[in-house]
Amino acid sequence: MKLKMRKCRSCGEYTLHDECPHCKGDVGVIYPPKYSPEDKYGKYRRILKKQMLEKENSTRF
Repeated sequence: MKLKMRKCRSCGEYTLHDECPHCKGDVGVIYPPKYSPEDKYGKYRRILKKQMLEKENSTRF
């Protein structure tokens, strides 16, 4: 059995259980997805990153 750290989507607590022990909320795995050379969404992430950097630079001045 492989244990994976999980984080509650409701209260933000970390746990190894399938359900949050604090609020009984839904939990999700916190690790990023594996790298794939066939990255279907890489184009959109790069566009978003560029827009965020442009927005940040325009608000500095």
